Amino acid sequence: MAKGFLEVFPTLNIAEPLKELLAMAEVEKVTSARDRSSIRVYMKSTRLIHKQNIYDLERGIKDQLFPDKQITIKIQEKYRLSGQYTPEKLLKMYKDSLLLELKHYSIVEYSMFRKAQIVFEDEGKMVLTVEDTMVNRDKTNELKRVLEKVFNERCGLPVEVAFQYIPPKENDRRKQIELKLEREAQAIYWQNHKDELENVSGGENISQTVAKSDNGEKKTHNSNAAIMDIPMPEAAPWDALMDQAASGNVPGNDETISPVSDGIKPVDAGKTAAAKPQSGGKTEKPQLNKGRKGWGRDKDSGFGEDRKFSVKRSNNPDVLYGRDFEDDFMEIEKIDGEIGEVTLRGQILTCESRELRSGKFILTFDVTDFTDTITAKMFIRPEIFNEVKDMIKTGMFIKIKGVTTIDKFDGELTLGSIVGIKKADDFTTKRMDNSLEKRVELHCHTKMSDMDGVSEVKSIIKRAKKWGMSSIAVTDHGCVQAFPDANHALDKGDTFKILYGVEGYLVDDTKQLVENSKGQTFADTYVVFDIETTGFSPVKNRIIEIGAVKVVDGVITDKFSTFVNPDVPIPFDIEKLTSINDAMVLPYPKIDVILPQFLEFVGDAVLVAHNAGFDVGFIGHYAEALGLPFSPTVLDTVSLARLLLPNLNRFKLDTVAKALNISLENHHRAVDDAGATAEIFAAFVKMLRDRDIEDLDHLNELSTMDAQTIMKLPTNHVIILAKNDLGRINLYRLVSWSHLDYYSRRPRIPKSVLDKYREGLLIGSACEAGELYQALLRGAPDAEIARLVNFYDYLEIQPLGNNAFMLRDEKSTVKTEEDLIEINKKIVDLGTQFGKLVCATCDVHFLDPQDEVYRRIIMAGQGFKDSDDQAPLYLRTTEEMLEEFAYLGPDKAYEVVVTNTRKISDMCEKIAPVRPDKCPPVIPDSDKTLTKICYDRAHEMYGEDLPKIVVDRLERELHSIITNGFAVMYIIAQKLVWKSNEDGYLVGSRGSVGSSFVATMSGITEVNPLSPHYHCPKCRYYDFDSEEVRKFSGMAGCDMPDKKCPVCGTPLEKDGFDIPFETFLGFKGDKEPDIDLNFSGEYQSRAHDYTEVIFGKGQTFRAGTIGTLADKTAYGYVKNYFEEHGERKRNCEINRIVQGCVGVRRTTGQHPGGIIVLPLGEEIYSFTPVQHPANDMTTSTITTHFDYHSIDHNLLKLDILGHDDPTMIRTLEDMTDLNAREVPLDDKAVMSLFASTEALGIDPKDIGGCKLGCLGIPEFGTDFAMQMLVDTKPKYFSDLVRIAGLSHGTDVWLGNAQTLIEEGKATISTAICTRDDIMIYLIGQGVESGLAFTIMESVRKGKGLRDEWITTMKEHGVPDWYIWSCKKIKYMFPKAHAAAYVMMAYRIAWFKVFQPLAYYGAYFSIRATAFSYELMCMGKEKLEFYMAEIRKKGDAASKKEQDTLKDMRIVQEMYARGYDFMPIDIYRAKAHRFQIIEGKLMPSIDSIEGLGDKAADAVVDAAVQGRFLSKDDFRDRTKVSKTVIDLMDKLGLFGDIPQSNQISLFDF
Repeated sequence: MAKGFLEVFPTLNIAEPLKELLAMAEVEKVTSARDRSSIRVYMKSTRLIHKQNIYDLERGIKDQLFPDKQITIKIQEKYRLSGQYTPEKLLKMYKDSLLLELKHYSIVEYSMFRKAQIVFEDEGKMVLTVEDTMVNRDKTNELKRVLEKVFNERCGLPVEVAFQYIPPKENDRRKQIELKLEREAQAIYWQNHKDELENVSGGENISQTVAKSDNGEKKTHNSNAAIMDIPMPEAAPWDALMDQAASGNVPGNDETISPVSDGIKPVDAGKTAAAKPQSGGKTEKPQLNKGRKGWGRDKDSGFGEDRKFSVKRSNNPDVLYGRDFEDDFMEIEKIDGEIGEVTLRGQILTCESRELRSGKFILTFDVTDFTDTITAKMFIRPEIFNEVKDMIKTGMFIKIKGVTTIDKFDGELTLGSIVGIKKADDFTTKRMDNSLEKRVELHCHTKMSDMDGVSEVKSIIKRAKKWGMSSIAVTDHGCVQAFPDANHALDKGDTFKILYGVEGYLVDDTKQLVENSKGQTFADTYVVFDIETTGFSPVKNRIIEIGAVKVVDGVITDKFSTFVNPDVPIPFDIEKLTSINDAMVLPYPKIDVILPQFLEFVGDAVLVAHNAGFDVGFIGHYAEALGLPFSPTVLDTVSLARLLLPNLNRFKLDTVAKALNISLENHHRAVDDAGATAEIFAAFVKMLRDRDIEDLDHLNELSTMDAQTIMKLPTNHVIILAKNDLGRINLYRLVSWSHLDYYSRRPRIPKSVLDKYREGLLIGSACEAGELYQALLRGAPDAEIARLVNFYDYLEIQPLGNNAFMLRDEKSTVKTEEDLIEINKKIVDLGTQFGKLVCATCDVHFLDPQDEVYRRIIMAGQGFKDSDDQAPLYLRTTEEMLEEFAYLGPDKAYEVVVTNTRKISDMCEKIAPVRPDKCPPVIPDSDKTLTKICYDRAHEMYGEDLPKIVVDRLERELHSIITNGFAVMYIIAQKLVWKSNEDGYLVGSRGSVGSSFVATMSGITEVNPLSPHYHCPKCRYYDFDSEEVRKFSGMAGCDMPDKKCPVCGTPLEKDGFDIPFETFLGFKGDKEPDIDLNFSGEYQSRAHDYTEVIFGKGQTFRAGTIGTLADKTAYGYVKNYFEEHGERKRNCEINRIVQGCVGVRRTTGQHPGGIIVLPLGEEIYSFTPVQHPANDMTTSTITTHFDYHSIDHNLLKLDILGHDDPTMIRTLEDMTDLNAREVPLDDKAVMSLFASTEALGIDPKDIGGCKLGCLGIPEFGTDFAMQMLVDTKPKYFSDLVRIAGLSHGTDVWLGNAQTLIEEGKATISTAICTRDDIMIYLIGQGVESGLAFTIMESVRKGKGLRDEWITTMKEHGVPDWYIWSCKKIKYMFPKAHAAAYVMMAYRIAWFKVFQPLAYYGAYFSIRATAFSYELMCMGKEKLEFYMAEIRKKGDAASKKEQDTLKDMRIVQEMYARGYDFMPIDIYRAKAHRFQIIEGKLMPSIDSIEGLGDKAADAVVDAAVQGRFLSKDDFRDRTKVSKTVIDLMDKLGLFGDIPQSNQISLFDF
């Protein structure tokens, strides 16, 4: 008795779609061979199962049920098909399966069947027309037997198979195969008789064949490659051997081949003997590892006896290292473990070296042949290290011979014991465009297409230029962020043209709610109908059921319901969805009978349907086919639902029915769906009448969609290109609005908006996701196709491979490659019909075919299941595209590939994506205002009669600032700083703005760049020039001793840091100023808002940033991909692939403090599109779409940054009622913190051995900075400034100044600490000031020194150690920046010494990142226990534990100084700030582990409302988690508060 398949194999793990199919299958019996070597399963089903699924099942049964047994599983399937099947219909549905089965059975029969033309002479006779060849004649009987067995026995459809023969076609492919076989035979013979062949060639080594490439360059090929790829020269050794073989004169091992052609010279026996040493008359055969022990000892190497440290041991100029070798290379991916000595070829990707303790050097470099990558390691003597290193260059191609070894350090297979390294030619495939007239690519994605494109725009442009193309389009998905980089890829005057565009997401919001309205009222007759079909395309699929109800004035008056015989088997998916099977429809008439009946039922009524385009499309198609008139008024309830139920996210029939409380039984049955749709329609009519809408014309007036509706509509792709600058601005408008107003999962462009702003734009129909291609797929009516085509300026067609994914989709209406060709041909015909250019594009996502791996991995990382089936979306040459579209005929192919693409390019002007002009904002009379502010402040400080140094500096700076148009920037900064100060927050300056005395006088910075000096705050006495003052030149004013005014006796103020203005703006004063300001973190947002007050609403934007795939994330993607595919890759190969994935756009963001200012009268779209950061539609923040660096040359960018130091200062002032500005910068106790702990009254052993008292002081509180203090022993404030410069630079201290100070070559005063030091020192040595500035700028950016600069420096007495130091530097701080930071730090340090509780409270409130009440506030002993636990872990401690330890050290210091914490009082504690109460520090609520900012705020708010009755009451009012409440209870923070509010009887 038969059993269900899933009953017989209940544990078998099967994919869900196949499992549903197998639920209908039965197993009749299972048999086994006597020796149990095979099992046969006899299965029957009413549904066809593709042979691939059968093979998968066989493999699944074997692997899952018999994993450890050598057994064969065979499934014998049999089908009981419905009466809908005929042999012809069966062939149509089952042919792919048959082909696969034949391919497994016999490639000859498969080829015959695939190429055969098949016709059915009658229902029972199938005739195959095949070529009349001997092979085909021989195999016809076998193919006939197989086919008849499948049709008759398996499927129960008797058929006779007959054959007809036609003459065979001339087949180039057959010739190529024969030629290939002959060449392979030659290659094998050549390999096995290499010695004889070399004798024939006159002693030359023929394992390498030199041939000339097309461009005339010589290229060396491996012998096999030469035979396969290069035409053999006349009189080749092969021909000689064949001629001699024909004559029977084939030499033996000790014979020499005689020449048989003029092309071969007689062999010189002496040369032959020298070339091939013989032993016993026989030529030595190559052996594995031969010659390793004595490498380089050949007597004829030409290097004499003393070759101990030779880099090369060969006269061959191609040899870079070691000895020469001629071994054949192997592919790296084929290396299987430690297989001994191998020869590889490849490109060097990375090269690193380091010195070992032994004095030797290790040189490590990764080599890839693009099948895989391996790391080579060489241990090199110091005598030859530099020579070897100079020869091994990143990017070069080499051949390398060495031994494969598992590296003991990292456990990876590496190449060691290097025998030799030789130069090699670039073996990568070099595609070139050799067409006389080049095509233009109009559809190209870069890395800015979100996690999709993987090629740099500069690489794409470089390739297009290399191929000789005149232009290329850049069209990323939804964004234009690649434009600036694309523009930078062109040199000034370059004639290459970039077409700037976007592949947008188009939403068709232009459709009316009612099509073909004739003013009908809702009281008229409506027919609400639904159909069920065999698929989605009216052209390729059939109707199987029609259901309809007639509604007159809201009342159902009649019904129409019938099945339709589709005359084809109903697909399984459709049967599963609708429950309609072949047996149900067979008794009914076909559509030619049913449709007239249905149209008669409809009459002139309005047709209503849910997603009416689908249902009406089918009816219209068949009405046209049958010649029946059909032009109804159509109303779609989906469109009505979008209008009347805007809160719904989906508008499927069941969703809408549920929203309206309408019952929907037997969903996906036409008559039931029609009934539900009628009820929905009646509900909608009532809602419309409530809005006083009574007829369809008035209903159509509501067709305009709002943004929320547009965000829910489906999208199609569209290509938009800018023809000119107006088009560019319109493009930026569209991109901006798509991100700001219509973004929902992707930026959407409404069709109505695109049409309104299409001036200056070209609009293309895009890829298969475009609305035209989709309309053709679903078989849309001609009228709709015409409407769509007319919207576009040009139409696109693409290579078949781009859309081959549809062939793998069982639900797709596209089944064969021919179907794809037909769609492309249809688009070409539409172009001809409507006068539209048709352009062939590649839809480029990567440059070369092999680059697909990067996209594959990125898509796999995002969860795409078909990521391994990458379409060939690479940039193709003109020839490749012409070959691709050859099916259009040569003329039409050339037109769509070359002619039309060039025409589109010619329609676009050469434009720049970013405006070149500078557009600063305008503040009226800013120059006069700035001058007045500066002089007013100068007179306030220095009196009416200003010192000459002040006047000269002000005049020089103001002249430079005003003439270069920078006054407005100063005024803006001045307004922001004054506003912050007015609101009680100090502002710290960053960067080199403190070099400007105008900035000081206008209040932008506290740093006074004048030379150290005294001035009297009372009588305005000043001293710049006395001998006492000049001693402190180059230092700081606060370094000078205290002094009283000689005029009035008032203590003099000490000022000045001696910083040249030229550091800021250069000697010409035209360097773009960059005024960076550090506002308090809690004031930053207010400062940003204030910019709108200054410039006006809508004139300021946040500076945008672009977040791309970083190395770490890409590494994770690549590693996970290979792990999931069961492949183990070496780290060097993973790193190679990672580099192809890095830089792909992931998201967008905003600069932490950057504000872009738009001048009044300008429109932002003239410069850049705009958007929300990370497309967050919930924020009001608007950023520039371009990365701000792309536009900061023409729009002003303000850096309004948030920083902890000003917040600390404000908190300290609030806690102490002291003014931080009055803190002296020369206090000796404070200065002692940087040398000892004495001022804190503690011993270093009290705080874990820390020698200094500057823990927690900004700039100086880290172990790194404190070690610098110990090494340099600062005495003055100016020393601290220099140390701050050293600590913030890159390669300025470690391995540079530190070394020089240790060696005694420099001191903290003479070493290079800040960038200003370089310029001042060089000018002091006599170097021209402009050159000194240029050298400073180059060094501080890490660009080093040019040779001519070094020469000049030496000529002016600059010592070698100074030049050495300059070369090492990668980045440097300006002195003004360091001074501003140290001023803030010093003030905070003052509070630490003199207001300790305030200091610790402010530190824990502002700077502590991992403060824990439980760990830190329970006393010193408990604290030090936890500290010891973390320290035990060493480097294994987590990031959080390391942060906790950092805060614990400050707490430990506080305890050591005798201060303590007060337990948290939940009624008095603040949410985020520590408080001083009764001489102790009360922590904030958020210091309790697990209590976040919002929860802490909730506790404080609840406490204000009254005391808590119980812990339950506390939880209800604060919403704090039970875990946190239990912790608070454990810490005793609830006191005697009971658990609950309930009153017990025992309480009385």
